Amino acid sequence: TLTIVSNLGMLYRDLGQLQEAERMFQRALADCEKALGLDHTLTLTIVSNLGMLYRALGQLQEAERISQRALAGREKVLGPDHTDTLTTVNNLGMLYRDMGQLQEAERMLQRALAGCEKALGLDHVLTRTIVSNLGMLYRDLGQFQEAERMFQQTVAGREKSEHLRSESQIDTTPNNCPP
Repeated sequence: TLTIVSNLGMLYRDLGQLQEAERMFQRALADCEKALGLDHTLTLTIVSNLGMLYRALGQLQEAERISQRALAGREKVLGPDHTDTLTTVNNLGMLYRDMGQLQEAERMLQRALAGCEKALGLDHVLTRTIVSNLGMLYRDLGQFQEAERMFQQTVAGREKSEHLRSESQIDTTPNNCPP
């Protein structure tokens, strides 16, 4: 039931029904904290989702508070190099960008990128997302050459992934040509 309520919150978020999403996330969080504790991974996932929702709602101070809680919990439970922790670091980086705290945003995004490159490699979708996020940040900072480098790296990674995906697909369509 805890996961279902949280998933319903994500569905409402995806549908743009943000107030209803908040209600579901708050309900799931209260139930999770009670049943599983403050540091359970599901609890921390819901906290992280709630932080992203507050960002979408423009409640940036609350988003920062909640996201910092998610980060501290994930660092404690999963460690600083776990991909869930690094995802939270990336999300905080983008939140700081929204808040105009561009130096802190860069610090967080660089941390997320270094961890993801090490854990997942350059071609993983999360790594490419962080590279793209850094590109947007460097554009905001007026560092256009660095932004271009990040965007080119993102494009190259996507093209490589698409090429590898197309090479790995085998045509299993039966040949229906007459003899």
